[in-house]
Amino acid sequence: MPRPRYRHIVVEGPIGVGKTSLARRLAEHLQAELLLENAADNPFLPRFYQDPKRYALATQLHFLFDRARQVSQLAQGDLFRHSIVADFLLDKDRLFARLNLDSDEYALYRKVYDDLALQSPAPDLVIYLQAPLDKLRERVKRRGIDYEQGMSSDYLDRLAATYSEFFHHYDAAPVLMVNSEHLNFVSSADDFELLLERMDKMRGPREFFSRAA
Repeated sequence: MPRPRYRHIVVEGPIGVGKTSLARRLAEHLQAELLLENAADNPFLPRFYQDPKRYALATQLHFLFDRARQVSQLAQGDLFRHSIVADFLLDKDRLFARLNLDSDEYALYRKVYDDLALQSPAPDLVIYLQAPLDKLRERVKRRGIDYEQGMSSDYLDRLAATYSEFFHHYDAAPVLMVNSEHLNFVSSADDFELLLERMDKMRGPREFFSRAA
């Protein structure tokens, strides 16, 4: 097994961009612990896509408490006996809250967030996956999760824009921004090797990686 340069890697990006698939592959390659946000375990998520206004707060709080539990494990340090690959960044939690909650709900969410006093260790590297809106919609449709199929293009577009703004200002860890439109890290060994090379050669706090069609 190669000696990992990064002990704590986070893969992030909007719905449909392939962050969980890449996180799984990286964890397998590095023989690392895998932390997933477990969206399928959130009982409010299918109802959120049917009625966002009614179920946004419950959905967001469920995710917050689940991530808080995982962050508490990180804070204990036990997981750092091995490398860690995660498909969520705790700081991103507030991104969804701002996007989906009204002002009163967001104030309540922030009170809960602040009361939890979450202390999440900064990752050694964030891989921020991007893709055009039409590619995101295609991937959401292809993976076939029922409650996601009614997701509007407007919501996906706003979500991608919010991610872009968030990572434009994010400076807590080095960020490798990856345009994944013409890359398939699951099916293509060559694409995956290219990514590993870029990770290894990364020297600055923010770099960009893409591949022409």
